Amino acid sequence: MTDVLCMNKTGILLINVGTPQRRGKKATRRYLKQFLSDPRIIDLPLAMRWPFVNVCLVPFRVSQSAKAYSKIWLPQGSPLLFYSEQLKKRLTAQLNLNMGSHYQVELGMRYGSPSIPMGLNKLKHCQNLIILPLFPQYSSATSGSAIEDVMHHLKKQWNIPAIKVINHFYNTPEFITAYAELIKENITSHQDWSLLLSYHSLPQRHINKSGCQIKCKDIACPVVTEQNTYCYRAQCYETSRLLARALNLNETQYKVSFQSRLGKIPWITPYTDLMLETLARDGIKHITVACPSFVVDCLETLEEIGIRAQKKWYAIGGQTLQLVPCLNDHPLWVRCLTELIATTYT
Repeated sequence: MTDVLCMNKTGILLINVGTPQRRGKKATRRYLKQFLSDPRIIDLPLAMRWPFVNVCLVPFRVSQSAKAYSKIWLPQGSPLLFYSEQLKKRLTAQLNLNMGSHYQVELGMRYGSPSIPMGLNKLKHCQNLIILPLFPQYSSATSGSAIEDVMHHLKKQWNIPAIKVINHFYNTPEFITAYAELIKENITSHQDWSLLLSYHSLPQRHINKSGCQIKCKDIACPVVTEQNTYCYRAQCYETSRLLARALNLNETQYKVSFQSRLGKIPWITPYTDLMLETLARDGIKHITVACPSFVVDCLETLEEIGIRAQKKWYAIGGQTLQLVPCLNDHPLWVRCLTELIATTYT
């Protein structure tokens, strides 16, 4: 019945990174193994990647990660899965309200469940298919991995629909409008205040492999051009400039940083934990932190920033750290996402 109803529709596959299905070490271990075994995440040859992940990395991270997930777990389950499901439901309702019942929205997690093949299977009789990884800035480790997995499973289908891929939206008016409004709702009125825009970091070698021809080191990246089209760091700085413009902030009122680094290899800088120390030394007492590389709240926003970074901020003399919630299923984001999808086929 679902297949028949879907035949004349445009299918939309929302993709997020994934999450353990349950609290506890067993589910966390299963998730970490799948996540870290992706060659676009740990970009080492298989003969090196397998022992590194399964012997050196996962066994030492399971307990820590399981404890972190337990701190943010909702009564409904994983925040990332819950809010992604809510977004799917509300986006479906908004699309059908605006344009009739011509769209079917499904969810696929790159790692874990519901998986990408599960989502594609529900959309297999759609004539058109929009692939939308929920990662504003493109990187090989996120959007690239998700798109590759979609194509791997689509090639097994006898009938392949017309496909459009939204592989980034870091600079679209819809995304900037929604995130700027959310930040505006959480800005404090203190004089000694600063906005910190914290993005997920990447190993520096990922930037080098992206073909970026500009060496920025610790300075702000220039605007995105053909020389740095796929540079994740440059896209983050472009998002920051656009958000600052929408919020009427000058360059002294906000900072950009990168969180979630792993291991001792060079990751893109400046690091968020060290930026907190810089802000404290500069006499800033009140900060608002937004994480514009995430559209759904998850471990990196709720635990890493909302708990650990906040604890550090108080320890080094800060007085308030206001975490801006991710867009999640915010009505404005649902409306803006509807517009983004609607313009894809126009």
